[in-house]
Amino acid sequence: MTVLGARDVGMEWDEWACKTRAAAGQLTIRTDVALYPVSPFLGRTVGLIASPPCQAWSMAGKRLGLIDQPLVHQAVTDLAQGRDTREKILAACRDERSLLAAEPMRYLHALNTVGQPEWVAMEEVPHVLPLWRQYAAILRSWGFSVWTGTLNAADYGVPQSRRRAILLASRTRTVEPPPPTHARDAEPESLFGPGRARWVSMAEALGWGATDRPVPTVCAGGGPGGGPEPFPSGSRKTLTDARQRGAWKPQPSGSGVFLKSRHANAGQGEQTGREESRTAGAPRPADAVEAQRWSWSLRSNNQANATIRAVNEPAGTLFFGHRANECTWVAEPMSDDIGAAPAPDPIRITAQEAGVLQTFPADYPWQGNKGQVFSQVGNAVPPRLAAHLLAPYLGKTLTPDDFTLAA
Repeated sequence: MTVLGARDVGMEWDEWACKTRAAAGQLTIRTDVALYPVSPFLGRTVGLIASPPCQAWSMAGKRLGLIDQPLVHQAVTDLAQGRDTREKILAACRDERSLLAAEPMRYLHALNTVGQPEWVAMEEVPHVLPLWRQYAAILRSWGFSVWTGTLNAADYGVPQSRRRAILLASRTRTVEPPPPTHARDAEPESLFGPGRARWVSMAEALGWGATDRPVPTVCAGGGPGGGPEPFPSGSRKTLTDARQRGAWKPQPSGSGVFLKSRHANAGQGEQTGREESRTAGAPRPADAVEAQRWSWSLRSNNQANATIRAVNEPAGTLFFGHRANECTWVAEPMSDDIGAAPAPDPIRITAQEAGVLQTFPADYPWQGNKGQVFSQVGNAVPPRLAAHLLAPYLGKTLTPDDFTLAA
């Protein structure tokens, strides 16, 4: 594939992630990165992007990586000096995935012997930042300019407040973090130019219009300039009834945004279901007034401390992998006059919606069943954030036209 005009070769172990990359036209080697030799890349590598698996470190898992962290630091120290002690250290790790965070140093040490790479970009969950600082000290001793820190994806137009530990390094330029393009609140224009735009909300990214009361049964048209609201909450029967009453008619293919319709109890492991659509300008069905009684939010998982965000805000960090990490749309009453009316059932987020909230195109060719796609989405770096991180090192200047949200 091309990333901002550069050819890349990916290394990935997961079968379905490899199939997705192939469907997207990305060159991928399916392998265990810890076993693959570095020699094929010597003399032909300009940049190194490393995003080790986060499961050992993430708050969504058991976080055994934090216990293993001293061992990983030791492995990095040894690898930077050309000593491969991984086998011995791996035997002492509580989670074998922890040591994958040391793998980039194996590649960096070998590449550095031939004066490569020119630049490095690394990403992980915030708890890995101390390890990135260790990498930074080593890279500086090799002549790199390095920056490490934690960035919020929402500050770069991602409709998700995903915080990640970042390392950027370059042999050829002074490294700085990319300037934020968005902020929690929109900023006014000043003598120095236009201010930052407001964070992108889930409703805006999903095409639900400029309203704080969209309903996630199907996708509505509209955008930042406004538009009709979606159909009321419920099963496909609501949409079917609206068609039969003549309140809504499908528009020509290609004229609207398509999202999956689903039942509230649809299983995560099911294959993607049939599609329903609604286009910008389509009238709401007669019973849509009932939907005005509820506001919708996205709950990030089933745990007690789950992040819950209203649809007119960015999502919390999306992570998947097991049933406790299911994201669901939940309804809350808009006022106290609803009385005893039952709230609509929670509705599981679709894989396509999750991908859009990571800034993948709505038609991105994900491969596998819903569970496999959710896992890929949760493990991915938001493409829009990646573009901001990599553009300076690829000689690119980003413009608003370089980004197209799925809406």
